[in-house]
Amino acid sequence: MHPRLLKTFLAVARTRNVTRAAQEVNLAQSSVSDQIQALETELGTSLFTRSRQGLDLTPAGEALKPYAEDLLALADDARAAIDATRAGTAGSLSIGALETIASARLAPWLASFRADHAGIDIKLRIAGSGDLLRRLGEGEIDVAFCFERPTQLDGNTDAPDQRFARRVVAHEPLALIAPPGDNRADVDLTALAEKHFVATETGCVYRAMVDKAFAEAGLGKPSLAAEAGSIDAIAGLVAAGAGFGLVPRLAVAAAIDRAEVAELAWPGPVRSTDIVMIWRRRRVLPPALKALLEQFQEKCATVFRPELRKNK
Repeated sequence: MHPRLLKTFLAVARTRNVTRAAQEVNLAQSSVSDQIQALETELGTSLFTRSRQGLDLTPAGEALKPYAEDLLALADDARAAIDATRAGTAGSLSIGALETIASARLAPWLASFRADHAGIDIKLRIAGSGDLLRRLGEGEIDVAFCFERPTQLDGNTDAPDQRFARRVVAHEPLALIAPPGDNRADVDLTALAEKHFVATETGCVYRAMVDKAFAEAGLGKPSLAAEAGSIDAIAGLVAAGAGFGLVPRLAVAAAIDRAEVAELAWPGPVRSTDIVMIWRRRRVLPPALKALLEQFQEKCATVFRPELRKNK
């Protein structure tokens, strides 16, 4: 089974649609169909059936899926092992991050890393948390930086993905933001229960932070004035008087400094969120990824706490 066929198979399995899969793997729709047919012919069985929702995996397809993922991961490991034997090999590094983390924390450090490792070709990919983990699992990126998703409100947690290693690299404070005319230093929980909030949609990591903070404060679910698709949109709606917001401070620090929104003290027990660095476990780390992890370990504190750099 050629890795190319397995990659196409996984794209169809994920999107349940030949057109979307073709866009992901940069092939014509006819080529995707041909590759799936070639794989089915090789295995002597059908891998997909059609339904109203799209293409569904057959029992044979379901059985193949984890093996396809493992085989592609093993191929990546083999390439990394070969690269590690080449003296002086620099290689390339694909880093994925949430936009807020990339601009506020990673950008200055990546410039420094690039200066120390001029031979490494660095690509920075911006995406949402779910897409970052998908890309990481499929080998499209080498490492991801995102906010840790809070524990579910019922106390249950999803089983950790054993394919990934993770490291908490910072604890980012949450900021309670209000329209600029609201200049009170403090607000109590009773008053907050009567306020309307602007938040991202359910399922987003930012919304999970808000729901967790409200639940831990005994406020139940926030009363929403609006749902917005980005932190910038939340800050804009809050500045216009639509309601309050609770977001990582790094994402709205500029708006606070420009007095576009007012920052109040959040009275609840949950006052910060973790930034995590996640990478796929491998038998042999690619040289470029190994260099990043080693340097990040040495300089982690100053990467995510700029004030430490200023004091040095």
